[in-house]
Amino acid sequence: MTNSTSQTKPLTVITGASSGIGAALARTFSAAGFPLLLLARRLEPMQALELPNTLCKAVDVTDIDAIKAAVKDAEAEFGAVGCFINNAGVMLLGEVHRQDPSEWQRMLDINVMGVLNGIHAVLPEMKRRKTGTIINISSIAGRKTFPNHAAYCGTKFAVHALTENIREEVAMDDVRLITIAPGAVETELLSHTSDENIKAGYEEWKTHMGGVLAAQTVADAALFAMNQPQSVCIREIVLAATRQQP
Repeated sequence: MTNSTSQTKPLTVITGASSGIGAALARTFSAAGFPLLLLARRLEPMQALELPNTLCKAVDVTDIDAIKAAVKDAEAEFGAVGCFINNAGVMLLGEVHRQDPSEWQRMLDINVMGVLNGIHAVLPEMKRRKTGTIINISSIAGRKTFPNHAAYCGTKFAVHALTENIREEVAMDDVRLITIAPGAVETELLSHTSDENIKAGYEEWKTHMGGVLAAQTVADAALFAMNQPQSVCIREIVLAATRQQP
């Protein structure tokens, strides 16, 4: 959904924008006046958000050419990308000795290569313009390990590492890279796991701690980081429900 309303905020791209944290990010950044490019495999849920100054594209983050093409289309309408939020991710929990290796590959493709693809699509131009912000939605599982999370933690540790590494590389170009690492969040993420016992245990853990983060809380943290002066980079935000111990 687009309109001709004048804008003062830069174009923001959000991956995985069809549900959960991605949809919350879309609503939050739109309300703050940012024109949006929303990317996800499912087009209809993004369109159903009915946000102004927004272009929705059915794009798989493993397809770097599709990301670049979508960015080009959005920039033609809204100007250069000022913020790119790598939010798309998948969590497939399991014990490594039992888990199907295809689940590891899927997480690596989306959680790591998808993030790198998003960065690659916009970073050269951000460096050239000497401004820009890339926010990578990681996880507290990128800082510590959890039972049944081995491969997932591996992908999220990678997101933490690559974000900080690239931040150092582009700091003198006034480009910011930010990691946001939520604890447990109420989203569809757990539904991707195929092991029913693990899913039941995870739900019991969430209930035991009295509830988990709302997706909106994560979106608010991202907007807070984005709204700092370009000369200020909040390198990492770690947030979790107060009762979440690990």
